[in-house]
Amino acid sequence: MTAHSALAPMQRSRGEAMVSLGLRSGAVGIGVLRQKGSAKVILPHCGADPEAVFLNTSGGLTGGDSLSYAVQLGEGVAATATTQTAERAYRSTSGPARVCVDLTVGPNGWIDWLPQETILFDQAKLDRRTLVTLGANAGCLLLESIVLGRAAMGETVATVLLRDWREVRRGGVPLLVEPLSLTQGSLTSGVAGLDGVRAFASLVMIVPDAADFLDPLRKVLTEPGVRGAASALDGRLMLRLMASDGWPLRRQIARCLGLLRRGRPLPRVWQM
Repeated sequence: MTAHSALAPMQRSRGEAMVSLGLRSGAVGIGVLRQKGSAKVILPHCGADPEAVFLNTSGGLTGGDSLSYAVQLGEGVAATATTQTAERAYRSTSGPARVCVDLTVGPNGWIDWLPQETILFDQAKLDRRTLVTLGANAGCLLLESIVLGRAAMGETVATVLLRDWREVRRGGVPLLVEPLSLTQGSLTSGVAGLDGVRAFASLVMIVPDAADFLDPLRKVLTEPGVRGAASALDGRLMLRLMASDGWPLRRQIARCLGLLRRGRPLPRVWQM
């Protein structure tokens, strides 16, 4: 054996978790629950207001890791899905980590997909794809929020690569296609990019009366240190938020969700 013997490749994290919910005698029940590797799903509430909580037991993501979450809702089922804590993407010296989220909502169903924030550390690389398939008269409320490092720890992010793709379809027709590419240039391009902010979020609601929520939503954009803008068009409500830190962004998101969820509380794992 020489001093330059090749090192064995490091083990990569793999995780898949999926749950399906359907109506049985008027009550919501679990159809299939499958989990593998580092991905888990728990259901602290399954009944009138079912809730699925996904978690990644590996503690974070780095180059070569892969994570997959899936929810399938039967006809007439409304549910909330979230994550147990913030997802963390760490420095990668190789390729990107990959995350796939697949949400299928049956006719007349509804899903709130409310993951907690994704924290990107310096030199993180992450590819993420979220696909939502809606049945007839189904709708959704979707949240994605990104935080660049932990301000309280004095962390800064100088280099990062995030490729994020969100798509909502009904009957094979795209209702929303939202690609995001975050690079070093995005961090330094002034008002054409992030303009120095450390946290940002996108909130989308697909519902026929989306325009009715527009003025009330704009009125609750009051959190100091958070900039936001909302618009509504053809059954889609869009909200963009930018903040100097993740905590005021989180407070503003909570206020907006309280309105859009018609007063229903946030998932308990959010710990506001």
